[in-house]
Amino acid sequence: MRPRKLPAQRLTLLASVVLMASTAPFLRSDCQATDAEFRRLASQIAAARLVGALENPEVFERALALLDDHILNSLRASSTPDLAALNRSLAALFAEDAPVSQSFRVHRFESASPVYALIVNFGLAGPSAVRIYSSGPGGFSLAARIDHLTQKNFFDEYLTLVPISASNVIFVTVTGRTDDLQTGSFAAWQFQGQRVELLWSVDLLQQSDYQVASDGFRLTYCAEPDERNPRECLRMTRDRFAWDAGTWRRVQQNTIPVPKR
Repeated sequence: MRPRKLPAQRLTLLASVVLMASTAPFLRSDCQATDAEFRRLASQIAAARLVGALENPEVFERALALLDDHILNSLRASSTPDLAALNRSLAALFAEDAPVSQSFRVHRFESASPVYALIVNFGLAGPSAVRIYSSGPGGFSLAARIDHLTQKNFFDEYLTLVPISASNVIFVTVTGRTDDLQTGSFAAWQFQGQRVELLWSVDLLQQSDYQVASDGFRLTYCAEPDERNPRECLRMTRDRFAWDAGTWRRVQQNTIPVPKR
């Protein structure tokens, strides 16, 4: 009996399956090598900052570029990216001996065209960064960044991103609130298509705290520390900021009782 000849379509499908099966181990191997390289770089960056060593900008940029690739591959793979799955995959990048404060997390702004922000913390002492991705004719790409290389005065110890307006892509970065005096630096930003604009900033406010409500962003801080005893505050202030008529501005300022310590 002569062997039956397979149709051309089935032969093409069979060849594709065989090719995928043969290349899968190599793809996994490449991915594992990339993840290992990122863990090595992240550990190097965090260790250098902890001991006050001179930072290597090339190592910092390479680590961020690897994170960009990880994020963009996920964003481009689906028309409706799974944010929870993406953040789980970022958590899997942690090395076993990574600092407890190391974190990589993506936030989605539900604007007219979805915008994603990656919040990067290599360690409690920094450095930290924000990477912003938006969609264009060619799909998602890195559109803007916030870090100490591009914003020279950016205080980059442990960063928290506080969303203010999803539709206008406005957010506040809070950094440095890691000491027992809760000394923090605050800045408001707006993403505008292909760039991020600094709207307002204030450096290292002692005994600082913040809240977000429907009427704006509230910032509480010690406006007058005791010069003889910096741990004591003589006057506490609470400011309220809001996005008003296309402008970020302080709309209220009140003196409040100094909390008992």
